[in-house]
Amino acid sequence: MKGWQLALAVGAPVALGLAGLWYYKRLKARELGSSGKGSKTDKKAETSSENTPSTPLELAQAAKNKGNKYFKAAQYDKAIECYTQAIDLCPGNNPTDLSTFHQNRAAAYEQLKNYPQVIEDCSKALCYNKKYVKALFRRAKASEHEGHLTMALNDVTAVCILEGFQNQQSLYMADRVLKALGKTKAKEKFKVREPTMPSPHFIRTFFSAFAHDPVMEKVAECERQLKLNDAEKHLNESPEKENQERNSSPFHKAIKAYVQRDYSDIIHLCDEEINTNGANVHEALLFKGTFHLLRGEGNLAMEAFDKIISSDESSLEVKINAYIKRGSLKMQNDLKDEALADFTEAVQVDSQNSDIYHHRGQLNLLLERVDEALRDFEKCVELNPGFAVARVQKCYTEHRYAFMTKNPMLFQTALKSFEEALEEFRDCTEGYALYGQALCDQQMYELSEKNFQKAIELDPENANIYVHRGLLQLQWKQDVDEAMKLLKKAIELDDLCELAYETLGTIEVQRGCLDRAHELFNKAINLAKTEQDMAHLYSLLAAAQAQSKAAHDLGLQMPGSM
Repeated sequence: MKGWQLALAVGAPVALGLAGLWYYKRLKARELGSSGKGSKTDKKAETSSENTPSTPLELAQAAKNKGNKYFKAAQYDKAIECYTQAIDLCPGNNPTDLSTFHQNRAAAYEQLKNYPQVIEDCSKALCYNKKYVKALFRRAKASEHEGHLTMALNDVTAVCILEGFQNQQSLYMADRVLKALGKTKAKEKFKVREPTMPSPHFIRTFFSAFAHDPVMEKVAECERQLKLNDAEKHLNESPEKENQERNSSPFHKAIKAYVQRDYSDIIHLCDEEINTNGANVHEALLFKGTFHLLRGEGNLAMEAFDKIISSDESSLEVKINAYIKRGSLKMQNDLKDEALADFTEAVQVDSQNSDIYHHRGQLNLLLERVDEALRDFEKCVELNPGFAVARVQKCYTEHRYAFMTKNPMLFQTALKSFEEALEEFRDCTEGYALYGQALCDQQMYELSEKNFQKAIELDPENANIYVHRGLLQLQWKQDVDEAMKLLKKAIELDDLCELAYETLGTIEVQRGCLDRAHELFNKAINLAKTEQDMAHLYSLLAAAQAQSKAAHDLGLQMPGSM
């Protein structure tokens, strides 16, 4: 669940996907003080006497009015001369007028694309009037042009607050700058990040989403053999059996390590199999690439998948699995067209592999191509009706389609499909979790809570379910304390749960606890597996920091603070 969905859950307005800039919307107009939308100089000029100006202030206003005429005539150099004259003539005890003159000169410089001078004049205008919206917004635009993204974000955040989040132009700019800043910071950080292995539970859940993973078939064989060995453990192993174990291939050792939840040496063991040209080179490449993918090492994962796909010797099942994982990796890197192309090629290679349609359906769902996603899941279920995960994903997609079309009859059909699927697959944790989310979307909160509880009963170590249950408490009862308790429980279960840190961080911003929010966002950033996810998290962090600065600069009280 991304930041905009969380904003919806906590009852804050969704400001066009802004990563956290909505928090001041509740401030009353009186708390904002002066709107800062400029001075009364223009009105003074309109109603001023026709007498010849005599005082320094009147002379300054006359110069400004002359500059305005040049500005309207697009004679910007002459306008600048007049505004400069107005600044020089204006007495220092007229801050409102001086602020206006500097802002007007900045507007003329903006037309000439002299952005450093725009920034300088706007800064001077703001020295006289810190809530001058026009100067803040103009400096934000100039800063964006100059690549000073943090300054641009700070200014446009202040503008959004002063305007009560009512101006779409400001909101669009804030969203644009946040995304650009997030991408810039993520690009730098991702190059030097330390790859981290996700939790054992996450790893198992990832592999369970494939019905035809050839490596997992080897894992299943190994598990059966280990159980058989346990049943015969009262018998002493023969020297021949001990020798066979000692001489097993590196790939076999990697499979056994997976079964025993010892993931640290899997990549190394797969490399041994590959370098010695063992009997399972392509399976080892697939296993290695998958763990690089799980660790967030996209380039290394891509290299392994490329080798499999380009090889004429890799089996059909291995090649299809590599296509799917490579396509998903491309999607993570925001290469949507290339990702879809991989799935199209996979269908051409083997149109009867249900995993292709399952994972392409998830990709289409992310792209909001709900029609295509539904067709993919229907095809997957047709090919593999006994695969519970795909069946409940199909039900959830039916719900999303009903939500998109706002069709009450389709809502009922989707709910009935969920009930039928869960009647057939009573032990499907994901089914109860997805049903809980669908019910929450329809504000059927009590039934949603029951389904999340059932999911936790089936899989008590699943941290993500606790996160979604916490979001339910926010949307249903606005119970922040209970939500935070559930989120902290998620972190106790899985201290690598990126979603829990992100969600807690966003709630802490809502409460005004920005230091704690920064700490949580940074933890999530360090756990991010893709540059795209990291950019999203940096956007949240930047929004919190900008809001804190705006509150300080404008003399406003943070929400939730006393």
